[in-house]
Amino acid sequence: MTTGEKIAMLRKRKNITQEQLAEILGVSRQSVSRWEVDQAFPETEKLIRLAGLFSCSIDFLLSEVLEGKRQAEEGLSADACAAFIRDCGCFFLATSVAECPRLRPLGMIFSDGELLYIVTDRRKSVCSDLKRNARVELASYNSVTGKWIRISGHAQEDDSCVSHELALSSYPSLGQKYVGEQGAFLAIYRIHMEAAEVY
Repeated sequence: MTTGEKIAMLRKRKNITQEQLAEILGVSRQSVSRWEVDQAFPETEKLIRLAGLFSCSIDFLLSEVLEGKRQAEEGLSADACAAFIRDCGCFFLATSVAECPRLRPLGMIFSDGELLYIVTDRRKSVCSDLKRNARVELASYNSVTGKWIRISGHAQEDDSCVSHELALSSYPSLGQKYVGEQGAFLAIYRIHMEAAEVY
């Protein structure tokens, strides 16, 4: 996801029009429009104000610019991994606590362009497993292509507004399931990939 795409997504999630965002930042509506289609780039001061307005980091807004080259050098990007798994329909998450392996099917995964995220319910045992041992492996099989993906790394809970917005935009049904007090049970984990391969 590009910086412009992130600005557009976060603006829409806050129900702000391009005109309103332009007024807040003291720029023209055309400037905001050019940012969102990646024809222009916000100045540093505007990036700082955007990060504050959207409750996200500047790194998040710039991650494709800063991380794109590194991801290409390292192999499979988070976006490519998420797309592969979503095409499969579900994936298996392997955890290990006290040398006892556990394997469970999960279905919700997305990427912010830099990291993978998985979604689960805080009441499930996977959350307590990840608190005790953050090491994980994910695997998924595409029956059409006959290929597997295998990812290893560690999981870290992410309770930020940005991760919740990305989860809700990736899976709108979450907004219906986790409303009001139920929202406290929505658990999102960043997966810091150490290795990923398709075979």
